[in-house]
Amino acid sequence: MADQQPSDAAKKAFAVRLRDLRLDAGLSGVALARHCGWGGAKVSKIEHGGQNPTEADIRAWVRACGAEDQLAVLIAAHREVEQMWLEARRELRAGQKHIQLRSMPLYERTKLLRVYEAVHIPGYLQTFRYAATQFTIHANQFGLPVEDVEQAARNRLERQRFLGTGTNSFVFVIEASAIYSNVGGAEVMSEQFDHLLKIAAMPYVSIGIIPLGQPRTLFQGEGFYVFDEQLVRQEFWSGLLRTSRPEDINYFLRTFDALKEQAVFGAAAAEQIETARARLQEI
Repeated sequence: MADQQPSDAAKKAFAVRLRDLRLDAGLSGVALARHCGWGGAKVSKIEHGGQNPTEADIRAWVRACGAEDQLAVLIAAHREVEQMWLEARRELRAGQKHIQLRSMPLYERTKLLRVYEAVHIPGYLQTFRYAATQFTIHANQFGLPVEDVEQAARNRLERQRFLGTGTNSFVFVIEASAIYSNVGGAEVMSEQFDHLLKIAAMPYVSIGIIPLGQPRTLFQGEGFYVFDEQLVRQEFWSGLLRTSRPEDINYFLRTFDALKEQAVFGAAAAEQIETARARLQEI
């Protein structure tokens, strides 16, 4: 995926909107700064992404440009950009077991869920022991209560009741590196592989795997979830991106389609899983 994250692109796009507003008003940066009572460099910093404008800055900018009719739209766009990036530690303060349940209404109302993962089995497809191992790793990484791990794993598995019902449809694209990642040991992984094969046989569920050594048309990147065409979630080590901006959703949909084209499905995907099982049993 591109080095630039959608949150960065959104901030730059917002700065361009402010610049265009100034240009349409026929104001130089110096003149705008004088109207707003700012130092001469502030306008340039905002327009080039060196300084994030406050809502007060946006109001002053709009008034100076005589574009008060655009204020509400700009304020709403600015707030959405600010909310796109959430710190992982802030998100995890509620506790891992509560986070899993908090997402249930979103999973239930999503008619088509598209998931891409590169480093681990998607949470929707995990066994209890795989999930518990992953939550233990997260607890140690972020200093969270280890005693919450088992309940968090049980809560995560609750979402699997939507699989195969026809109420919701699912497309998963998984890098082969995810099934070669040893989470919990050979026994846990073998159980996980059996579970993957079982779910892959369900109606309304499609699981594709991008094989190792596959010629790439798009390189692997951070995992992401696309909920219908309404919301995207993408996790990083240090944070969580959430966006409902149409341009960002379209970006992720194009990315997902490109990754899906590189994946194998059905019997070929099952063969990839069995090859990974055999490799891990040799360790």
